[in-house]
Amino acid sequence: MRLAGPLRIVALVVSVGLTWIVVSILLGGPGSGFPRIQQLFTSPESSVTAAPRARKYKCGLPQPCPEEHLAFRVVSGAANVIGPKICLEDKMLMSSVKDNVGRGLNIALVNGVSGELIEARAFDMWAGDVNDLLKFIRPLHEGTLVFVASYDDPATKMNEETRKLFSELGSRNAKELAFRDSWVFVGAKGVQNKSPFEQHVKNSKHTNKYEGWPEALEMEGCIPRRSTAS
Repeated sequence: MRLAGPLRIVALVVSVGLTWIVVSILLGGPGSGFPRIQQLFTSPESSVTAAPRARKYKCGLPQPCPEEHLAFRVVSGAANVIGPKICLEDKMLMSSVKDNVGRGLNIALVNGVSGELIEARAFDMWAGDVNDLLKFIRPLHEGTLVFVASYDDPATKMNEETRKLFSELGSRNAKELAFRDSWVFVGAKGVQNKSPFEQHVKNSKHTNKYEGWPEALEMEGCIPRRSTAS
């Protein structure tokens, strides 16, 4: 019976020693070849090096543009909630953040040689005056690039002269643009052919993505710099 006390002490020492050894192994103490405790809970998938993200170029394009080309991205508005965006050479020309977009047609005029912004304005095509738009696009100089993004309603106030002017800038769809259509377009003063940079979705209750509006459009590409501009 006298051994009971010493045995309890020995058992306590052994228990403490085993506990220290287990903790040392789990925490990877000095000289230990065992993994640290956090590594025990790391899945094989998370231990694999993550694949590098795809590189993005100017305006978020997946590939760089050739020399003497301007990178652009034009996004129409979504319904009457999310405003449009116009980006050129990694510079945001028009956006809700810049507070220079509005209902109707959002238009940025750019020097086709230098790529510098000339002017950017929004024209209300539901309740505005179409003459303001005509005064903006009638006097364009040869070689001026015209970037257009719709928002909400791009066409209610359009007249025949407006449609004709956009057609002369290279648009195929300006003549049929209607109430709440989605439209993005890049044209130029003095072009001989129709622009390859244009998208158009009709407002139709059968195909609309939003209630009363078609889907938003997004277009990107590379525009060759103009050789001359007045």
